[in-house]
Amino acid sequence: MKVSELKYERVSLEAVKDELEENLAKIKNAGSVDEVLKAREKILKTVEEFTTAKSIAHMRYTLNTVDEFYLKEMEYYNETEPKFNNYFHQYAVAMIQSPFRAELEKALSPVLFKYYEVTAKSMSPEIIEEMVEENRLVTEYSKLMSEMTFDFRGESIPLSILRKYMKDDDRNTRKEAYEVLGRGLEKHSGELDTLYDRLVKVRDRMAKKMGYKNFIELAYYRLGRISFDEKMVEKFRKNVLKDIVPVVSRLKLENAKRMGIDDFKLYDNDVYLPGGDPKPILDKDGIFKAAQEMYHDMSEETGKFFDMMLETEAFDVESRRNKWGGGYCTYFFKYKQPFILANFNGTSADIDVVTHEAGHAFAAYLTRNNRFAVELNVGGMETAETHSMSMEFFAEKYMDKFFGKDAAKYRFMHVFDAFSFIPYGTIVDYFQHIVYANPDMTPEERNETWRKLEAEFRPYLSSEGIPYLEKGTRWQYQMHIYESPFYYIDYCLAQVVAFEFLLESLKDYNEAFRKYVRFASQGGEALFTDLIKEAGLVSPFEDGALKDLAGKIEKLLNELRAQI
Repeated sequence: MKVSELKYERVSLEAVKDELEENLAKIKNAGSVDEVLKAREKILKTVEEFTTAKSIAHMRYTLNTVDEFYLKEMEYYNETEPKFNNYFHQYAVAMIQSPFRAELEKALSPVLFKYYEVTAKSMSPEIIEEMVEENRLVTEYSKLMSEMTFDFRGESIPLSILRKYMKDDDRNTRKEAYEVLGRGLEKHSGELDTLYDRLVKVRDRMAKKMGYKNFIELAYYRLGRISFDEKMVEKFRKNVLKDIVPVVSRLKLENAKRMGIDDFKLYDNDVYLPGGDPKPILDKDGIFKAAQEMYHDMSEETGKFFDMMLETEAFDVESRRNKWGGGYCTYFFKYKQPFILANFNGTSADIDVVTHEAGHAFAAYLTRNNRFAVELNVGGMETAETHSMSMEFFAEKYMDKFFGKDAAKYRFMHVFDAFSFIPYGTIVDYFQHIVYANPDMTPEERNETWRKLEAEFRPYLSSEGIPYLEKGTRWQYQMHIYESPFYYIDYCLAQVVAFEFLLESLKDYNEAFRKYVRFASQGGEALFTDLIKEAGLVSPFEDGALKDLAGKIEKLLNELRAQI
């Protein structure tokens, strides 16, 4: 069945409330392990129905954010989801408090019970009102960004199209695009500041109602983090600053000289080669045809997976007005169907869609029959991002299909961009730690915080002279900061592990890919740190890991540059 043909029908809380309560009571009053397991299966069936309906509604809303029907459906789920989640919270509590817990852990999984413990700490009936408000504010921000347009050279275009010019070969064009971006954002500065201020305060209020010092601890529980904690992230940040930032800074400035740039600006940061970065030689249809050939050559399993994605038309990649401006992969549990949304703009980012987002979709495909999929999904966010970022690197050997004679340029740019991303991603995370530890910061204080972090982690660039952005407002169009607090460090951790897979693939591609498939196929059944260990890779939390990685990637970049 094609994704466009998937039946959507609202799953109302009223319709499933009695069944949820009945099965919760059965778990609490069970006389045997078997009774608990039977009630669990019924609850998970309801969870599957609800989450699938919500995901389809969200998907169709993002395809057209002014569609009145799906906008109303999103408003419904914004109101209802926290109440539904409260039932799941009660379920997690009932499972960990069951007198049969020891036997249940054996029958199910100790990792699953770690997840229940974190889930139990992630919400309370007392904060449902705040969760509803948070959902509404996030949707308001999403709608604002998708409807925002920018006046560029006589056209009014969305940010997804403007990004193409932000990476243009011509430096003056990039500068102009960033100036247009700054002026466009400034028109909405009041809304952007107010929305974020309200989000910070409502999240802080939730945390304090639940007895936490601030939102940070609650956020970690909401993300289901069972492999690492705040102290481990703090250590990782310090190691990024000490071991990766100096290398990235040196490489960036050396590369700028080769491009004839003496005053490195924000609008130079995403361009890596004299004459501009490589662009795909294929149109949309050509990209998908080449991707299909690539996945068939990669393995039988990836070939079957990508055929399924094409047959079900599980992509929407064309940029247009009122479409959500980012990119994502989602999954409809009831139909065991992944779906990918993106915004093609003629840059190399188009190829990342059929590698990065397809990495997410492939992991969902591999775990579609996993008995813990509804609860543990494909793993934590750090595990999920490892699936996608590693797939980008496994696809590198096929880049001739997409870039022709510029394939070597792409490989250089791709590795360089991924490496220099780590300091940026760390800024995003650090910024949020500071903001949520100080929820009463003014907009000016938040902007100044961003500027200081930028100077510390990306000392090679400047935003001076760019309207509005020079004030330290770059963070306002990083949608994760508003929509998915504290998610971003997962990208950084995953990037380190993905680099490990890349380095292994350069030694023995087939063996590295076999380890990757094993890593991805386990879903959430194993901890992130255990998956890394089983694959024979180095954990990003290990002492010296980032210093060693920085040295290896610098060497690799020099080798790749020599091939251009």
